[in-house]
Amino acid sequence: MAAIYWFLTTGVLLVSLAFATPVLQRLPLSIGTVYLGIGLLLGPGALGLLSWDIVQEAHLFERLSEIAVIVSLFTVGLNMRQSPTDTRWLLPVRLATITMIITIAAIALIGTLLLGLPLGAAVLLGAVLAPTDPVLASDVQMQHASDRDELRYSISGEGGLNDGTAFPFVMLGLGLLGLHPGHKSALLDVWSDRSFSLLSWLAWDMLWAVTVGLLIGGITGWLVGKAALFMQQRISTAFSLHEFLVLGLIALTYGLAELVYGYGFLAVFAAGYALRYIELRTADHAPEPAELPPVTLDNKEESLEVVTQQPEHAAQFLAVSLLDFNDKLEHLLSVGTVVLVGAVLTGEYWVPEVLWLAPLLFLIVRPLAVALGLLGSGLDRVRSGLIGWFGIRGIGSIYYLMYAIAYGLEETLAQRLTGIVLSIIAVSIVIHGISVTPLMRWYEQRAPRRKPQQSQV
Repeated sequence: MAAIYWFLTTGVLLVSLAFATPVLQRLPLSIGTVYLGIGLLLGPGALGLLSWDIVQEAHLFERLSEIAVIVSLFTVGLNMRQSPTDTRWLLPVRLATITMIITIAAIALIGTLLLGLPLGAAVLLGAVLAPTDPVLASDVQMQHASDRDELRYSISGEGGLNDGTAFPFVMLGLGLLGLHPGHKSALLDVWSDRSFSLLSWLAWDMLWAVTVGLLIGGITGWLVGKAALFMQQRISTAFSLHEFLVLGLIALTYGLAELVYGYGFLAVFAAGYALRYIELRTADHAPEPAELPPVTLDNKEESLEVVTQQPEHAAQFLAVSLLDFNDKLEHLLSVGTVVLVGAVLTGEYWVPEVLWLAPLLFLIVRPLAVALGLLGSGLDRVRSGLIGWFGIRGIGSIYYLMYAIAYGLEETLAQRLTGIVLSIIAVSIVIHGISVTPLMRWYEQRAPRRKPQQSQV
């Protein structure tokens, strides 16, 4: 009977969301807020249909959040239709490095001075909460490949990069706690028998893993994309099931990066970007995507006919087809993950510190870190202020925390960090979810009155 109730609950949930989503999109709240509320309703505090201890089930939640994040990062990469030499890249790079490091340092300081955490745990908490979320921040990210808005571009790029660049600091926190997993993989076993040191952390966790992750992702995405384009230009129906190509490339890229101790998150993002860059190069660096009928069930044959008659459009057709499927997959995974977060957010994981910690993070730490990270960029105050506000925490933070717990984080410390992180995520989903629609609507309405501005970074 338990299986029957699972089927019924899942069916009612998905059907209800399908009907309710168009209505909810008009309301001043994000869909993620609704998912969180549904999770709370299904959890032990209400109906009791979902009852899991997230700390005890850390491995399960690690895998679920991991899948959700890598799919989202691939989508972000596909949306980044700009040349690597475009100066706008410097904005998300600054946010994913300078801003993130400042945020980690600030949270680590708060953790040691105000929360009484040991240094390693405080650094770990900073690394968990610093990266912005590519899954839940979709409402403020780039909406299409020709989106040139610096606000959306910066937030999208930051979400794509900092889920990988935060990983070295997760490793630093684990190392300071004596829990560093070692530099082991199927191909590498270097320094694995030595004690943790800042030198080995800098060499492997910072330089090697970041660089190798980006290189493997870029090369793999480029090779697979060129092979797919070669076939698509000659056989228009070569990839009628683009879903297999998406899932295969994500899994292949992530696996290859992890195999040689590279960061899979960065690799997946780079693979998505490499596919989009092939389309950009094929279009001779056109500022806008070439005209091509949108890929839908109604006109798929028309789109394929255009590709057959004009092979130069094949790259765009391939990119749009992959993005269309990936968007749907990302949405489905975000539903399940946020619902589960709501379900595990029981009373024991609500911590009183969130009453002062959340305002401190959202109103002081994040805006200040963004201001310092973008200092001298020439970005106007409106965009800079909105970037500072939309530092959304979510699925990526869940993954990093579960990763740390799975590597042997002491249970009492794991319980405390879980309570802090889950409480911050819940507040972020609600507060940012309520504010995103009116703020972005206001931003778009004033857009015609803003003068185009080139960043000076």
